[in-house]
Amino acid sequence: MPYIFSPMNEESARIILSWRYDVSLDFYNPNPSDIEETVEDFLNPENSYYSIFNNRNELVAYFCFGADALVKGGNYDVEALDVGFGLNPNLSRRGITFRIINAVYDFAKSHFSTALFRVTVAEFNQQAIRLYKKAGFKQVEKFQREQDGMYFLVLTLENE
Repeated sequence: MPYIFSPMNEESARIILSWRYDVSLDFYNPNPSDIEETVEDFLNPENSYYSIFNNRNELVAYFCFGADALVKGGNYDVEALDVGFGLNPNLSRRGITFRIINAVYDFAKSHFSTALFRVTVAEFNQQAIRLYKKAGFKQVEKFQREQDGMYFLVLTLENE
């Protein structure tokens, strides 16, 4: 299934911020008091947020490139294109996540000249980590975020 990528707009940002993940992934649910600030972040061109639609024009995921994909406390000294990613929680475990990940990296390869892609993932999100590794990413770091003690993994993929 082909996917349509579109720069983030306010309607998509608000839809994404209404998504609610189940208990195992509720870490990704936005804090209601931060909604307006997060909408602004999604719409800031410096953060390079994109919406992903399927061929039925349904918003299925989103991603960003750059600093907004980083997690405070990680070592990002090696030059890479950082990618953040989120999937509609109603679609998880339906087999499309891997296809969307690959579509995002195909998009990135065609728009950026970089030797290395990088993602930072919460360690508890084993489903995402498995999918990134299946896509060819390799773990290069594990760190603990100071503010809450949560562990994160940094994974990289060489641009072929």
